[in-house]
Amino acid sequence: MALKRMFCLLTGAILLFASSTAWSAEVHGRSSTQFQWFNDYLTGNKQAELGEYLSLSVTKVDTGGKLSFYGYGRVTQDILNGQGLNGRLYYLYGDYSDLFDKVDIRLGRQFVNYAAGSALVDGGKIDLKNVGPVAFSLMGGRNVIFNLDGEGTNNKDFVWGVAANLTGYKNTDAELSYFMKLDEDGVARDQIGGSAKQYLFNSLKVYGNFRYDLASEVFSEGLVGLKYYPTSDLIFTVEGYQSYPIFDNSSIYSVFAVNQYKEGLIRADYTINDMVGVNAGYNRQLYGDGADADVYEIGTRLRPIEKLQVNLNYDFRIGYNGKLNGGAAEVIYEPIKPLEVAAGIHYDVYERDRVTGRETARKYWVGGKYKINKSMAASLRVEDNVNQQYSSDWAGRAVFNYDF
Repeated sequence: MALKRMFCLLTGAILLFASSTAWSAEVHGRSSTQFQWFNDYLTGNKQAELGEYLSLSVTKVDTGGKLSFYGYGRVTQDILNGQGLNGRLYYLYGDYSDLFDKVDIRLGRQFVNYAAGSALVDGGKIDLKNVGPVAFSLMGGRNVIFNLDGEGTNNKDFVWGVAANLTGYKNTDAELSYFMKLDEDGVARDQIGGSAKQYLFNSLKVYGNFRYDLASEVFSEGLVGLKYYPTSDLIFTVEGYQSYPIFDNSSIYSVFAVNQYKEGLIRADYTINDMVGVNAGYNRQLYGDGADADVYEIGTRLRPIEKLQVNLNYDFRIGYNGKLNGGAAEVIYEPIKPLEVAAGIHYDVYERDRVTGRETARKYWVGGKYKINKSMAASLRVEDNVNQQYSSDWAGRAVFNYDF
């Protein structure tokens, strides 16, 4: 309840402050009222929830337009099982930019993403810019952790990090960063990371990122990729990816032996004309201990008439766990300008282990959205999942959005 009171109090304070400076402040956001129903996989009970999602931005608070406030959170009420009211505050912070034309300051709950790590933080972030070809960033605060009932953070959960970014080069981006997470047992994560992106010859993009765990002395994640687009209608993609599972130093799972995963991908996307687009790809997957698989994928996007689009995708996998396949078909139709309706089916063959053998999973769904006016829209999606666990698993979501 403290979280809900804080969300209401701070949101009210922002609105009050904005109203007192109505001559400059601009208030925008979205109210999303949602009703959803589904099967609770933990209890097996039917579940229905009514929720309110609110995103808010207050900009141009001061005369120079440097001070802004941003917030996003939700409150849900269980209807069937008496679980009561639940809420989450995802972010709520104040942002002051261009202090001395060199410093940006952000205070409050915010999501921070560095190449070395990311976290939802109750704290601050300071960016130093316009001091040469390198900009610097420093962040730190309480590490926010959510559980089923709300927040699971204790008073010793903290994170901090620092990053350096290359700036001033139109076709080049690069970052080198450090990230540390602490819990009640001390240092939980100690990582460095980097990312880079380079555009060449107006038709080539080279990119990559890595994350290195200092405690275990291994690269926990790495990606290198290349995109080549000889024309605006044709894109070739080649990627190599590897990951090594890393757990918090205080976790019992950190002592378990794990395998490194590697993956190579080749893909082509081609828009033939306004009516037809195709894609094809090959994926090589290496799980370690001699387990590997080859995955082939093809797809097409058809628009036989202006108001109708059909998406078809099929993938075939051979290797570890045998021969498996799956596909999806989706149809999107716009009978009138403000209304869009859609339906689809997903079909997959999978094998959890050799005892149970191959199993199938199917998803049937139908949905639609209607734009009432410039500020209001409504949508509905209903789906049924048929698999080994459920002969029929109905779920749905009805949404009303209001933009202001």
